[in-house]
Amino acid sequence: MRNIILFLIFSFSLHNLWGQSERISDCDGALNILNPGTYNLQFSGKGGIIDEFQKYPSLKELKEENSIWCSFVAPFNGRLSINAKVANGNLKMLIFRNETNDMCGDIVKGIAEIKRMIIKPTQNEIGLSLNYDDNFYYPMELIAGESIMICFFHTTKEREKLDLKFKYEPISDEPSTNSPEIKIVDQRTDKNKPAFSILVRDAETGNPVIADLVISGLKSISSFYQGSDFFFNMDKSGKIAVRVDCQGYFFTDREEPVSPGTEHELVIWLEPIGEGKSVQLDEIEFVPGTSEFLPSSEPKLRRLRDFLALNAGINVEIQGHVQELGENSFAGQKISEARAKRVLNYLVENGIDKKRLTSKGYGNTRPIYPTPKFAYEEQANRRVEIKIL
Repeated sequence: MRNIILFLIFSFSLHNLWGQSERISDCDGALNILNPGTYNLQFSGKGGIIDEFQKYPSLKELKEENSIWCSFVAPFNGRLSINAKVANGNLKMLIFRNETNDMCGDIVKGIAEIKRMIIKPTQNEIGLSLNYDDNFYYPMELIAGESIMICFFHTTKEREKLDLKFKYEPISDEPSTNSPEIKIVDQRTDKNKPAFSILVRDAETGNPVIADLVISGLKSISSFYQGSDFFFNMDKSGKIAVRVDCQGYFFTDREEPVSPGTEHELVIWLEPIGEGKSVQLDEIEFVPGTSEFLPSSEPKLRRLRDFLALNAGINVEIQGHVQELGENSFAGQKISEARAKRVLNYLVENGIDKKRLTSKGYGNTRPIYPTPKFAYEEQANRRVEIKIL
């Protein structure tokens, strides 16, 4: 049995309340499918807040009463196959291709192209396959960087589990100097100029790790990439955000200043999932004295959701902790329980099987710093730990 602890550190401030989190049953709350593989999701039993299909005449009769949205970006030129299955009831599926960078906006406007449509199923298993029939359409061929949005519908409002398999294979061999252990992505236009490089490595072995990498912040390099060693020429100074994911590893987010005239190397160490390991997640924020999330919490909660979906065999215990001097109080105990439960409810509402999750509050009985002297020590005590069982 594997025991891994994720530390969610909470900061407290009085800002705007976050009243409604983005749901997996809406396009804006879509699960990011970062790697081909098997995913175990769960329908929430609810439709989305937004009616995405009203601009499509062919979808007028389609009711989104129980849905899951997923997004996928092609890491290379390839062919996508999908197998989606539930134990009971029937499934429907729509696949959209974007016209602009605003995929969900394109769908609401009715301008995103419908690439596949299975809305009259007769079985509980549908998808994309070379074995074509009424429930399986032909696979999709995608070019590198192309993004699609997929919506799965269940024909009842039951909280059914969705077993989802994504298979993505190259259409043709791509010229490369890469080995199975390393994949170089060289985006430089002038190799004589200073380069900004990103190296993804295993924190235990130091070996290269082929991972999914999303860069944002500077338009010239903002994109999705897949590899282990990345090289760029920078056209201006600024700060970029780097998001790294790989199955079997804890995810990592970094912010990094960059400059066009400076040679700079960023090494990102990925921690393998294993017994007794932990990772700290920042930017999960609550309204002081409550279990209400602040809006700034949404990105990290979605990262946690995607991590659990990507690593479908993991069960977790969500543990709440508070910063409080003296003996554990009734109020501190209750708020720790409520915050842990709040995280659990978010995950369940966004497609994670409830049977994989438990929650427990510990009040102030397990501080990292028993006698905190600095603000960061109090911050470390004020946390939720996600223990992977």
